[in-house]
Amino acid sequence: MPPIGHDPPVPHLSIVSPVYRAEAMLVELVERIVASVQPITESFEIILVDDRSPDNSWPVIEQLMRQDHRVRGVRLSRNFGQHRAITAGLDYSRGEWVVVLDCDLQDRPEEIPTLYSQAQQGYELVLARRHQRQDSWVQKALSRLFYATLAYLTDTPQDRTLANFGLYHRKVVDAIGQMRESARYLPTMARWVGFRAATVNVIHAERASGATGYSFRKRLHLALDVMLAYSDKPLRLTVQLGLLISSTAFLAVLYKLVRYWLGQITVLGYASLIISIWFFSGLLLSVLGIVGLYVGKTFDGVKNRPLYIVDEAPATPPRA
Repeated sequence: MPPIGHDPPVPHLSIVSPVYRAEAMLVELVERIVASVQPITESFEIILVDDRSPDNSWPVIEQLMRQDHRVRGVRLSRNFGQHRAITAGLDYSRGEWVVVLDCDLQDRPEEIPTLYSQAQQGYELVLARRHQRQDSWVQKALSRLFYATLAYLTDTPQDRTLANFGLYHRKVVDAIGQMRESARYLPTMARWVGFRAATVNVIHAERASGATGYSFRKRLHLALDVMLAYSDKPLRLTVQLGLLISSTAFLAVLYKLVRYWLGQITVLGYASLIISIWFFSGLLLSVLGIVGLYVGKTFDGVKNRPLYIVDEAPATPPRA
């Protein structure tokens, strides 16, 4: 314990991991992190952020904190989502360099020295490119669809092999910490802040145990959040669609008038009228829905609520 009245020494390296349904993996996770980081430096801390996991992850974290003073646990008041949990970990981190990795051991702690070695070449941000992802074909297909759609909507190339696993310099972490918008997606935010960045190919392992906490519904919500937060292209596409439909309707009117003048329309029907009403009503509702989503995101931002609420945490306050 540090002397009373003195701040604890600032570690050289912080390792942040959001925890959810990881009760069976936490002991191995910490052991492998310690074994991987000690050759780099003895000055490090491990921050485990319990995103209010429904299993016994928090008691395991408490036990790990009692066994090793370098382990620091942060427990959120409810489940806020992976990227907000990462934000909490970044806020509580104190190291000059910060590693972010998932708790399921698919991000191998043994790759941390590789990331650190690359950073010493003059980079402030080193992201891990997952080589031969060990996910199911369904997850891979959804990932391809998500990143292809995100690249189209943001007009920015997206690399689906990049995720949260990476090494971030303190000034990168502080810059990300200044971004307090409610929609959080670490890879996009890290690229947005700039700085000298590099990527390193790493081995992507299979999940150690259990199933992922990312359901299809959560993936869909994350995709919508990212697309609405980092692109206004859906709004522009609706304008283009409206102009296209208006032009098509104008041509259809001319076509019907010509047929009427030629006497080819003798019996007036109502089916086309009803179909047109349904079509344009659905179109209007879709456009209003997209606009409503943007208004809703703006409303969330105006409320200025905290990104997360901490239930239990170390005595050292967050940096942000």
